Amino acid sequence: MPAILFVCLGNICRSPAAEGVLIHLARKNNPPIDLIVESCGLGDWHEGQLPDERMRKAAKSRGIVLSSRAQPFHTDFFEKFDYILAADKSVMYELHKWAKIPEHKAKIHLMTKFSSSYTNEEIPDPFYLDQGHFELVMDMLEETCQGLLAHLIEELNEK
Repeated sequence: MPAILFVCLGNICRSPAAEGVLIHLARKNNPPIDLIVESCGLGDWHEGQLPDERMRKAAKSRGIVLSSRAQPFHTDFFEKFDYILAADKSVMYELHKWAKIPEHKAKIHLMTKFSSSYTNEEIPDPFYLDQGHFELVMDMLEETCQGLLAHLIEELNEK
């Protein structure tokens, strides 16, 4: 079963939204796809908190419930997950610093790697911005998670 980890700074906006979107899409797929999906942040300052209320509102308007609790990144995640997807290049850079072997570095990508519209773009951090930026993040994540899910299905079919 593929294991995917989404990573942002504090794990209350972008990464839990990506987690929720991918789980939602995998469950809606016909047939549903079994995945391990989690999210985390580089820092631990929001540990245990629900996603930002504005992010939950943007997701809820699309029928997606964000209920995961913030957790910090741990280096053992390099062993646990097949894909470690960073929200932006600064997060990706930090993850590469923590990855000690080539196999771990190879798992790290931008969240938008599998997007057809936003390929290798950064997911902007909406935290200090208005609600419209949370909606933009959701738009980007829905499209990029559809591409990721298609990639994962193709991978599963090859096995």
